[in-house]
Amino acid sequence: MKKPKLPHICLIISSNDIPDKAERALKSGIKWLQLREKELPRKKILYSALKLKELTHKHNAILTINDYLDIAIASEAEGVHLGQDDLTIDAAKKIFSGIIGISTHNLQEALEAEKESADYIGFGPIFKTITKKDALEPRGFYMLSLIQKKIRIPIVAIGGIKLENIEKIIECGCKHIAVSSGILIGNIEKNIEKFMNTFEQLN
Repeated sequence: MKKPKLPHICLIISSNDIPDKAERALKSGIKWLQLREKELPRKKILYSALKLKELTHKHNAILTINDYLDIAIASEAEGVHLGQDDLTIDAAKKIFSGIIGISTHNLQEALEAEKESADYIGFGPIFKTITKKDALEPRGFYMLSLIQKKIRIPIVAIGGIKLENIEKIIECGCKHIAVSSGILIGNIEKNIEKFMNTFEQLN
């Protein structure tokens, strides 16, 4: 099975965003959603994943599940996003043929992910973020630029990305971003339109 091309923008959502915010985002042109849940019971996360899969299928979009490979498989999601403490990429590939991404926070982790043939890496946090309680210190533009020069697989910048700093992210050579509050807080439709317009103008 051929893996789909990664869209420029990955919108990270929680169960609370389903179905209203998720569907509004999809109708506005978002083609990649990631379900991130850290505290709900697994059954409830699976229920959210199944609901979300119905929506992404309807709008011809990609769904990835954060952390839980079993839920990604059960919901027939296109991808899974692993953390450094989750299954290894090699182990995941043995039971999952979809998109496999992994969070990285420094050059060593990024190089290791590329060596293990990850489909993409998430790198960050680029800026201070309010949506992740255990977030590390911001990595900033220098580290993002360095990673861009050293890594050949797609890099998804994450952490505190908003309309006011997206241009600098793209100027670092980054073609993919993961966003949560930068889209979900305020007018979702207008936020998405502005993000998409910025990518079109600078690429």
